[in-house]
Amino acid sequence: MYWRKERGQRAEHRARRWLEQRGLVPVIANYQCRLGEVDLIMDDGETLVFVEVRWRAYNRYGGALASVDGRKQRRLILAARHYLGRYPYQAQRPCRFDVLGLEPDDDGEVRYHWVQNAFYGDQ
Repeated sequence: MYWRKERGQRAEHRARRWLEQRGLVPVIANYQCRLGEVDLIMDDGETLVFVEVRWRAYNRYGGALASVDGRKQRRLILAARHYLGRYPYQAQRPCRFDVLGLEPDDDGEVRYHWVQNAFYGDQ
């Protein structure tokens, strides 16, 4: 189980650097509450972005993006609402949920699949 957590942390670190190269600014990593966890919370201009990072070594079950199902989306929404309740000054900003999937290609290079506004918080 330790290797799985370590692999996830490496993927989140890569994702954060990749998003920073695209202009996003980190706010907090691994925001946890009893309702769930948000991997990355970042600023994209005026917008507060809740990012779910998914690593998949194989595509056999639909890949990284497909792994963010309805149940996972609800947990992310609950954790984001908890964050906004804890930091009410942030709740005045526009928010969005992004998913960033990381997968190796045939040559072993990591490919990034970024879906902005992947789902909405009104579920």
